[in-house]
Parts: sequence; structure tokens; C-alpha cells
Amino acid sequence: MREIKNVSVIGAGFTGKQIAAITALNEYIVSIFDINLDILEEAKKYINGLLKRNKKSELINNVSYYSQIEDALKNTDLVIEAIPEDIVLKKGIFSQIDKSAPKNAIIATNSSSIPVSKIEEAVDRKDKVLNIHFYPPIPTRPMADIMRGTKTSEETFKIGKKWIESIGCHPIILKKEYHGFVFNRMWHAARREALKIWEGGYADIETIDLAWKTFTGMKMGPFVLMDAIGLDTVYLVQMSYYHESGDPRDKPPDALKTMVEKGDLGMKSGKGFYIWRK
Repeated sequence: MREIKNVSVIGAGFTGKQIAAITALNEYIVSIFDINLDILEEAKKYINGLLKRNKKSELINNVSYYSQIEDALKNTDLVIEAIPEDIVLKKGIFSQIDKSAPKNAIIATNSSSIPVSKIEEAVDRKDKVLNIHFYPPIPTRPMADIMRGTKTSEETFKIGKKWIESIGCHPIILKKEYHGFVFNRMWHAARREALKIWEGGYADIETIDLAWKTFTGMKMGPFVLMDAIGLDTVYLVQMSYYHESGDPRDKPPDALKTMVEKGDLGMKSGKGFYIWRK
């Protein structure tokens, strides 16, 4: 079975930089791309800091940063796309990757809800596409959904599974395609209901979060978690479920859309459901 040595991460944001960091920590050669130079610089600080804290500063030289996607794809064996949850954007990026990456490279999407079967038409190598979806913060949630497209080969699936295991994560294997995958499907139900309780004015966000944390023992409630993910991403994900099901219950509240339009995106903007300081 072919070995993965070089990994490219497309998108250096909240999740992308974590994927790149955990990959570098496990001694892979990593290339990371983003069109935003400030985001690239933030990713570099995060990755260097993680490697230093783990006493692996020598691995910093294994990570390269690019603002041109073609440069990030040279000699790659595995590409992880981690851009915003917009199917049109993802198809465009998959098409660019397909044209620029070596022909034997595997292309995976880190989409949190969109099956790769809805993206794969953008590429010729349909046997080499996957969903590989992580749950940040990756160091404390070391798992990743792995799911096939309509023509994904068994070899591609095995290579992807082996790579997930090699970076210290548990592969959460889907036997067949399911919108939202495994844990995210369950989390969708909880998130949807939390938003409905908030939208209807039945309880404050602090009360909802307290109930969740007390019952589950988790450190974060649904609204803190949504702020951490980014409310723009949360809104797009909820719309993805709504478009898939057509069920009005899946449609995100208008109040959430208003927050996104105002730029209240959660931790990354300093304000979401809560006020945040860096």
C-alpha cells in the first residue's frame, strides 16, 4: 500500500492550522496554503508553538507556508481541504487541486456536513477522494470521520484510514454515505434544538449551556462551542442540513443570520453569543 509522506492543507484557519500542526507533530512534510497572509502568519505561530511545547522544534523546518495553491501541491501525497462550508467554493478548490496535484495524490475534504459525493464531480480522479473530517480542538478530540465518495477505491480508503491512525486519531468509519457523518449528525440535533430554545426565548444561552455541561460533564455548552467553531460556519452548516432535508426545523434562526451579517462570529471576532477577549 502506498505511503503518505507529504501532506498539503488547503485553508489555514481554525481547523486547517490544527490539522497541519498534528500532521507535522507526527513527522510528515507539511505544506499549508491560504490566500490570507495574516491567517497564514497566525497558523505559523500556532504550529511553531505546538511543536516547541512538544519539544520537537526541529520539525518546524518540515512545514512550509504558501499563498499560491500550486506551490503548496508540489510532490503532495494527500491533500486536506479545510475551507469554509460552501459547496461552490469547495468544488472550485477541488478542481484547482485536481489540476495541480500529482496524479496519484488523494484529495480529502474536511467538510463538517457535505458528503464528498457532492463535490467529486469537480475532479477526474473520483477514485481518490474522501471525507476526512476532524473535530477541533484536535489534541483533546483525537478522531476523524472517514467516508467514501461514489467511486472511492478501497486502496484510497485504506490509505486514508492508516494516515488518520498514524497521527494519533481514531478513524470513525462510515459504512455508507450519511449527511453529517457520525458525531456531527448527533451534534446537529443538539445544536438545532439549542438554537430553537434560544430563538423562542424559552431560556437564556447561559442556562442552556449550564444544563448541557451539568448533564454531559463537558467543559463547553452548545453556545460556547458554536462561538468556538465560528457562527458563520455554524450558519452554513445548518443551511446545508436544511437544503438536504427540506425540513423547516433544520433552518437556522433568522437571528443567527443577523449576527453573522453584523460580523458577530464568535471567538474569532471577539463577539458572538458571548463576549471574548484574546
